[in-house]
Amino acid sequence: MEKNQLYRKKIIKHLYFSNMLSCADLSDKINKSLPVTTKILGKLIEEDWVTETGYAASTGGRRAVMYSLKPDVLYIVSVAMDQLITRIAILNMQNTQVAATELFELPLLKNPQALDSLTEKIDQVITRSGISKSSIAGVGIGMPGFVDSAKGVNYTFLEPEQGTLTQYISSKLKLPVYLDNDSRLIALAELMFGAARNKKNAMVINLGWGVGLGMILNGDLFRGHNGFAGEFSHIPLFLNNKLCSCGKSGCLETETSLLVVIEKANKGLKEGKISLLKELSVEHAEQAFQDIIKAAGKGDKFAVEILSEAGYNIGRGVAILIHLLNPEVVILSGRGSSAGRIWQAPIQQALNEHCIPRLASNTEIEISSLGYQAEVTGAAALVMENFEKNELKKEPTQPEKLVKK
Repeated sequence: MEKNQLYRKKIIKHLYFSNMLSCADLSDKINKSLPVTTKILGKLIEEDWVTETGYAASTGGRRAVMYSLKPDVLYIVSVAMDQLITRIAILNMQNTQVAATELFELPLLKNPQALDSLTEKIDQVITRSGISKSSIAGVGIGMPGFVDSAKGVNYTFLEPEQGTLTQYISSKLKLPVYLDNDSRLIALAELMFGAARNKKNAMVINLGWGVGLGMILNGDLFRGHNGFAGEFSHIPLFLNNKLCSCGKSGCLETETSLLVVIEKANKGLKEGKISLLKELSVEHAEQAFQDIIKAAGKGDKFAVEILSEAGYNIGRGVAILIHLLNPEVVILSGRGSSAGRIWQAPIQQALNEHCIPRLASNTEIEISSLGYQAEVTGAAALVMENFEKNELKKEPTQPEKLVKK
């Protein structure tokens, strides 16, 4: 019976990540015979977890029946955090949000109330949604810092007085909670649903208040020995004597983060640069960056220049990644990817100058289609990546009961 439960959960997990699969596909993925898979799948259909969704494309023979999860069988609470802003969303099994994203300012640095504020806010979002906690698969949290996802610990932010971070939040919410670094979850989203899908080796750059990195190696998300792999921001590239958030000086972050872009914009405006931009508020960095993006989109020369300078310096860091890891693709994702193709030319220029041509010519630079949504998607995917650990239960919430804004 326990083994059947395990294979049921495996089927649900694979249908979540693949959206539609045939019985033969599922048989291969869970490594069970076709008759056994058919029996388990039939039970899931009988219990309203799974539904038939048509037929596979013809390959000359009889077309296979395709199966999908019913959207409202389970929900996931996805929490996407950075140093300043937190977003909370609730998604169904088709990866569709069922209520408006809650966005609020939550500074993490030197904020002893941040953990309790976060936990209370998550609970409020769940309560307002009208979804029973028995219908929630879990809470996935992406956040900056040195995160050990296996232990559920963030060594940089939100350290509880007792136990691990995931234990603390789980005890308050009475739900399974999973935690990982924001940049790794962005890479997970790209691997499962975005530009890195079906790619063996890809580097995913998280353009944000820092410059994060998620690495996909041999088709899997690479977390490193303690889960700290990908500290791209802290490559010591510059002799600028600028102090970095990590305590060192001259890190990539000191010339490329979106906070630096905002600072350079304000400095230029004070020096009399002609621009559509007016003085930008560092206290409201989200709006300030959006103002720069809008100005650049309208062809503002100064806005394009400061983004291009940051892009060129990011390209210097990317050149190092290409020399070390020879990836198939480098994907620009996260908040800053909304600047789109403005990044590509300066990054390519840096690669032309700093990268061995034979290596650079075989690596594509792509802009993510997931963009700012990538961390939300990745945090949800983290829950389903761990789905086999949870007890399988379902109490569907009718869609009309959900609070939609």
